Amino acid sequence: MARFIVLNPEDSVAIALADLPAGEVVEDTALLAPVPRGHKIARTEIVPGGLVRRYGQIIGQATQTIPAGAHVHVHNLAMADHTADYAFGADMRPLAPANEPRTFMGYRRADGQAGTRNYLGVLTSVNCSGSVARFIAEEAEKTDWFRALKNVDGIVPIVHGSGCGMSGTDEGYQTLFRTLQGYARNPNFSGILLVGLGCEVMQIPDLIGTARLRGDGNFKYMTIQQTGGTRRTVEAGVEMLRGMAQKADACSREPIPVSEIVIGMQCGGSDGYSGITANPALGVASDLLVAHGGTTILSETTEIYGAEHLLTRRAVSAEVGQKLIDRIHWWEDYTARNKGEMNNNPSPGNKKGGLTTILEKSLGAVAKGGAAPLSGVYLFGEPIDTKGFVFMDSPGYDPCSVTGQVASGANLIVFTTGRGSVSGYKPVPCIKVATNSEMFARMEEDMDINTGDILTGTTLEEKGREMFEMFIRVASGEATKSEALGFGGAEFVPWQIGAVM
Repeated sequence: MARFIVLNPEDSVAIALADLPAGEVVEDTALLAPVPRGHKIARTEIVPGGLVRRYGQIIGQATQTIPAGAHVHVHNLAMADHTADYAFGADMRPLAPANEPRTFMGYRRADGQAGTRNYLGVLTSVNCSGSVARFIAEEAEKTDWFRALKNVDGIVPIVHGSGCGMSGTDEGYQTLFRTLQGYARNPNFSGILLVGLGCEVMQIPDLIGTARLRGDGNFKYMTIQQTGGTRRTVEAGVEMLRGMAQKADACSREPIPVSEIVIGMQCGGSDGYSGITANPALGVASDLLVAHGGTTILSETTEIYGAEHLLTRRAVSAEVGQKLIDRIHWWEDYTARNKGEMNNNPSPGNKKGGLTTILEKSLGAVAKGGAAPLSGVYLFGEPIDTKGFVFMDSPGYDPCSVTGQVASGANLIVFTTGRGSVSGYKPVPCIKVATNSEMFARMEEDMDINTGDILTGTTLEEKGREMFEMFIRVASGEATKSEALGFGGAEFVPWQIGAVM
């Protein structure tokens, strides 16, 4: 196995593929100090203020003289002022359509969407109804009628920490509103019971609106105050679920074109290998799905910062490109007024894994999007109504970002990780992808795919095809590691914007 790699001839740094001791020779230069695997090595001397490149792109500037053979990290590399040529659409190249029709075994819904799972949900309008929602789900799953069901995957209580003590008109309210409506309409739910307290800001009549919340009509709602308290609400809720479960159990899997798969793409606990192995391999798989007419969603706006120009250059129109830049500007203002900074990432774990600045992390993160044109840009939880590769605005906080993707209509999640993230996102299955073989071996019970073998000869194309085939199997019902472990009950995290009052 190679001991280091240079990703682009223009790069200032090489990447260690193993823990390298001081004195080891890298490109005819002896290392001046030990360099951990995944970390960067200076290829030539870099003067103070000199720009440092990885992937052929700027990742920061030297804060001091960095000799050739030195370890390049947070002690001598910092965020650089940067400008980018957005060049809307300059690199936009449509993918050749796939010539092999593929299907998966999914659930066709009344509104035309396709589900990969068949859950019932107990959705809450406010934190005050969260415990009662859990009581309802727990009691229902103890009943004989529930145990007799053949085609229902389970009952998911969707509880959160908001819904009141907030403005009823601002951006935070609208974001939560979209999120709750989006979950109620996600195709992996075959029925929804909506439970509120009654006096909250996020009123149930507003959520329901003038039309049915779900096109299939398998939807019920109530408030605890109107129903008569906890016990009566639990009893009523269990009975409501019983009727909904009969409709849900009548659903069965059928062949559906893979063009109906909508994948939310995430990375978390990233390391120095993320942009070499898992993320670009997922980019290959993303392109394969898009070529088949499917949809992939890139998110985490704070983790594309500094690499947004690579996406705008692939935008299908100037309007789509500008939408992305508008979200970047919103985030610059949002972080400034909340006394944060866009370079708040990478996290301590990211830095231990070899990442230094948000520019470096972002360049690896955008690789998940492959080469497909950027077809659309959406707000958090906004319904995705465009096929192809799209972007949904979100924080970089993984559970929150995935929550938005599920609300936007994702029926499958793919999560790359170098440090080893553990989570799941009911009602949507999550495929975990390891960036390196060492972590995969250590956490094999949590990881579905290892991409560390890309460093030992497997090609990105081979690994991308492997991922694509797993997309189809999981969409058809194969359980992921996180599903087998029972994850998904604590990861509903709506994005809270604005004052809590």
